Amino acid sequence: MSFSTAEGIGALRRERLRSARLYFVCDAHPGDQDPEPLLKAALDGGVDIVQLREKSGDRRVTDRAAQTFRRLCDTYGVPFMVNDDPELAVSCRADGVHIGQDDMSVEDARSIVGNDCLIGLSTHSEEQILAAHQAEHKPDHISVGPVWETPTKPGRPAVGLELVNYAASHATLPFFAIGGIDPNNVGEVLTAGARRICVVRAIRNADDPTAVAASLRRAFAAVGAEVAPGG
Repeated sequence: MSFSTAEGIGALRRERLRSARLYFVCDAHPGDQDPEPLLKAALDGGVDIVQLREKSGDRRVTDRAAQTFRRLCDTYGVPFMVNDDPELAVSCRADGVHIGQDDMSVEDARSIVGNDCLIGLSTHSEEQILAAHQAEHKPDHISVGPVWETPTKPGRPAVGLELVNYAASHATLPFFAIGGIDPNNVGEVLTAGARRICVVRAIRNADDPTAVAASLRRAFAAVGAEVAPGG
């Protein structure tokens, strides 16, 4: 499929977003190692979207990692996202940016990245899910969580499966359940109504990231969790 206009690029990105099921968030140097082997393993296992989330504040480290993330995502044909930094998303040619409730607004992020880039927004309550849908400037997708408490979000209380169920019943934007999800509990998340999941530690810390990613993908078929055509 070939798109030659900015509008077409945005359409392709959103099409890939709608069909995505497994989203992997990874830091620039997972385990103080080159990210490439881990990213390749995750992508081989079936990851659909990759996000670079680096909290060290070292822009040189982040920029170098972004080049690796971009190259591998191009090779595998999956969207590449960056966390919290729309300007970095532009400079490293990312497909989009993910922002939190305490970051800049979706409107401000859109003014930086443009209309053909994806914007994801974290939500942690029914009110935030509703606000994302009612906003004049809507994100392209939301994350819902953390389902269970996770050290990647210190101090953020778990929202439980109830919020996943609420999102499944009310969200029209694509949503990814996130927070403490792994092969042992992913079935609970899918049974609660999620049709997309986002993981960090489950893949990053695995002895066999490819096998874990593949196991997470198989879980969708095991519970008949098909992605709805509209999102």
